[in-house]
Amino acid sequence: FLIFIFPLPSEAQEMTVLPGYDEAIEWLESIDWWGEDLRGEQLKVPRTLLIAVSSKWREASPDMQVAVKKEFFYRSLLPLVVHANAMVMDRRERLAKLDDLLSRGKMPKAEDLEWLGGLAVVLRIQPKEKMDGISTAQEWRQVIAEALYRLDIIPAGLVLAQGASESGWGASRFVEEGNALFGQWSFDGKGLAPKKQRKELGDHRIAAFEFPFDSVRSYFLNLSSHPAYEDLRRIRADLKAAGKPVTSMALADGLMRYSERGQEYIDELKTLIRVNRFDIADTATPRDEPLGYVFLVAGEEAAIEAREKIKQQRKSGELKETLARMRLE
Repeated sequence: FLIFIFPLPSEAQEMTVLPGYDEAIEWLESIDWWGEDLRGEQLKVPRTLLIAVSSKWREASPDMQVAVKKEFFYRSLLPLVVHANAMVMDRRERLAKLDDLLSRGKMPKAEDLEWLGGLAVVLRIQPKEKMDGISTAQEWRQVIAEALYRLDIIPAGLVLAQGASESGWGASRFVEEGNALFGQWSFDGKGLAPKKQRKELGDHRIAAFEFPFDSVRSYFLNLSSHPAYEDLRRIRADLKAAGKPVTSMALADGLMRYSERGQEYIDELKTLIRVNRFDIADTATPRDEPLGYVFLVAGEEAAIEAREKIKQQRKSGELKETLARMRLE
């Protein structure tokens, strides 16, 4: 139904296959990662990264108790969000080190400048042709300052609320067919076409992704770079400058242009955050542990099949290639 990555000693590289939801809940409880009433005590998040959602989830979720369905969604998506924020902080640290080097009159290594140039393009700070012409320390520091402004933490509660709203708690057709958790549009002819496509918007589609984390990564880049979300970035910067916490509720006001529904959409997000206590997760951080892997499938027969497939993919090297494509660093 769902596939998780869970912590194991790096030298073990074992994979555990769980045959159903009951076993998954039991396992989640065993690693202290289950229970709505415990969220406030579980702000150290296991590195349990969801890497696939099968059609079985969409089929089964309507018959689940609402609380259980929501808890699976929370427990599956939050580790992805926390990991994405950890990647953001890693890049901010690298930016700060480069800025410090430049401030002392030293030019970074060529590979560091190449990385910085690529990041500037991704964040829509400057197009590649302009980045190729940058040469002075002052110009590079201006790029770094803008990158630090754009690329920063997105409170987990806000991400959870948008994911729940845009994906129907992970049960939408777009999640099933394309790991699309946030309803991001694509106009390049690729992606998933809505059943009722509006002609005035052209060939608009929902962007599809190979893995759920690809969707999270794209969402983070979207909020960090698109002109439509400048309000969110400004609110975040103002809060930090004033020494105030950057919260889900506060940043929700910066998403007026995420949906055509405008203020109604923002009000919905705030209701989702408040009712589901998503803002508890705003300060969540990852546990200090390595990654291992566990699969949740539909029944014992599927579990046997999955174990054999893992064995074959490990032997052929396909498993290593698949994990490399997730780009989790």
